[in-house]
Amino acid sequence: MIDNDTKRLSRLTAILTQLQTKRLLTASELAKKFSVSVRTIYRDIRALEQSGVPIFTEEGKGYSLVEGYKIPPVMFTETQANALILAEQLVLKNKDASFVKDYIEAIDKIKAVLAHSIKDKVNLLAERTRFSQNINSEKNSNNLSDLQYALTSFCLTKIEYINEAKESTSRLVEPFALLSTQENWLLVAWCRSRKDFRFFRLDRIKKLELLSEKFAPHKMTLQEYFDRHH
Repeated sequence: MIDNDTKRLSRLTAILTQLQTKRLLTASELAKKFSVSVRTIYRDIRALEQSGVPIFTEEGKGYSLVEGYKIPPVMFTETQANALILAEQLVLKNKDASFVKDYIEAIDKIKAVLAHSIKDKVNLLAERTRFSQNINSEKNSNNLSDLQYALTSFCLTKIEYINEAKESTSRLVEPFALLSTQENWLLVAWCRSRKDFRFFRLDRIKKLELLSEKFAPHKMTLQEYFDRHH
């Protein structure tokens, strides 16, 4: 079952798309379309308003966007765009074809308004992320967003890492890919001290620092990495 946060993200983006393509929408129309209660739509509209979307409410008629308003490229920061890409990977695991189709259409429209520099990065991130359904609901890492940025911006990263023997080591790594297993997120990175690619469990990274030094991008796809190293 896809988690509620991802369902809501999908619905909010789809509502925003609907508001951009139609002049007036009622709460009951939206509730029917997304199979939720009218009260849920009221909460969604409030959430969009709180995020800065100028929604005009016509009493007894419905909702519309303030005339001339479009989603600007600056609406999403790079880390927010990365979060959307990650959510897209999760949605693709859902077995409801209509839900997947609606979400992908909505996310494609969002991608269309991203600045070109961010668009290139989110495409790289999508290629370098593998997601399997995470059955462990515990949030066991605070580093995913920073590592997404390091991966797409080619930032050398310093980590304090606890290995299986409970020993703490300091590593300089070049983030290459992010993989989700059933229990943990894994970072695939070139380790400068080992001079090879290594896996690092995100829940064992106790400290992380993005350095100003950039590393040369690794010229291979994630599939090529798997072919060479497995």
